[in-house]
Amino acid sequence: QVQLVESGGGLVTPGGSLRLSCEASGGILSIDAMGWYRQAPGAQRELVARSIRGGGTNYADSVKGRFTISRDNAKNTVYLQMNSLKAEDTAVYYCNANLLTTAPRWLEVWGQGTLVTVSS
Repeated sequence: QVQLVESGGGLVTPGGSLRLSCEASGGILSIDAMGWYRQAPGAQRELVARSIRGGGTNYADSVKGRFTISRDNAKNTVYLQMNSLKAEDTAVYYCNANLLTTAPRWLEVWGQGTLVTVSS
């Protein structure tokens, strides 16, 4: 069974840094896109950053210059380095992947979410 397991969330003071990780596992042939979304209380889920196999990336305007997404294709893992964190970055961060399973079929899969809290 395909699953995404996230780690790295927590409490950080404004201006601090965190690194999120997300590993995909379970009958995967290849992964097209992997990315991070977030959902703050009372708000809709929004794209934070996305990485396309082959090197393409895109970021939300609000995180450009502060967050960096990277992938380790050999480990089926995506990372999100978050620097200069602000209170408005507080949210549950969800990993997302579009991947080809061994069935074979294409799936869009979500992680369970990891909470990032930026507060003094």
